[in-house]
Amino acid sequence: MPEGISTNISAAAASASPTPSAPTGSATASASPASPFMKANIIDGKAVAAKIREEIAAKVAELKAKYNRVPGLAVVIVGDRKDSQTYVRMKRKACEEVGIAPFGADLPATATQEEVLEAVRGFNDNPDVHGILVQLPLPKHIDEQAVLGAISVEKDVDGFHPLNIGRLAMKGREPLFAPCTPVGCMELLERCNIPIKGKRAVVVGRSNIVGMPAALLLNKRDATVTICHSATKDMESIVRQADIIIAAAGQAQLVRGSWVKPGAAIIDVGTNPVDDPSKAAGYRLVGDVHFEECKEVAGAITPVPGGVGPMTIAILLRNTLDSGERFITRDVKSKESSRKGPLLSRLVPEREQLGPWSVVAAGSLLAGAALQRALGSRRQ
Repeated sequence: MPEGISTNISAAAASASPTPSAPTGSATASASPASPFMKANIIDGKAVAAKIREEIAAKVAELKAKYNRVPGLAVVIVGDRKDSQTYVRMKRKACEEVGIAPFGADLPATATQEEVLEAVRGFNDNPDVHGILVQLPLPKHIDEQAVLGAISVEKDVDGFHPLNIGRLAMKGREPLFAPCTPVGCMELLERCNIPIKGKRAVVVGRSNIVGMPAALLLNKRDATVTICHSATKDMESIVRQADIIIAAAGQAQLVRGSWVKPGAAIIDVGTNPVDDPSKAAGYRLVGDVHFEECKEVAGAITPVPGGVGPMTIAILLRNTLDSGERFITRDVKSKESSRKGPLLSRLVPEREQLGPWSVVAAGSLLAGAALQRALGSRRQ
């Protein structure tokens, strides 16, 4: 769940006036009426995700027909948390549905960090695996950052490797992969014909998983971006200026109808359980946005569930497809040319020119390796 906002802000939001600012349909960043993924002003995330999966399945079939190979996704899970097990089953089933080969390592909660790292290294070395993800959270005795950092940057389909995040933050550079949920948010905007360039966007929440990368993606598409968080003063007035709102704070119904500029587009990433005796489970899921209030004001809005949720796995599958295609076609070219490019040139898309920083980094790596060999020979 995205990084939370302090409870005093949430309490203040709960007391805000629920009166909507304007009737539905006022246009600011609203979607085209012709969008097939809209029902009135509600974005159908399930339909967008289904379309993306359809595109992936077609491309996977094309790769199989041309090269007799398909992309492979490996999921490492440690322990028997029911929610994690459910998520992993969903990902493996989704892989099978689009033709991606599923791989996995199911380790007990008592597994050592070295055992987890060994599983990751094994998939790094497996030529049939093109994407690796580690299901979080890991048991407390395991260093998550050490495990995530062990994933090859070329197989980091979750998009959290420092090199991928760093390139996402750089003007003129693109990562191999960007985090799945933020990319899913952008896909919803783009496929619903919601303009981004030149618009004012507010991201509520600054987590590494959603908030920060979402802000970077919006910035790359030329939006003017503001990030709100637990220390933000007068958050309501800032959010009210937005043409696009991405709510990823982890606080149920934080954003109220009175916060929303008429016609704004709202992407609600939150998934929060609230008590509901009418449900068999005793609760229902709501977002970080008060849906009933905000849908009366917004030009476009995602529901919870059925909005952003289906997009995360769809983008994970697409990242795996992109990685698989990159590996498979490169392997073919390598066999034809009998050579491989320099190390760092294999870490970034071929369409990008390597800048001076890459030359310096490559030189440093080579110099370090030479020095290590020299010192090693002296010790023998």
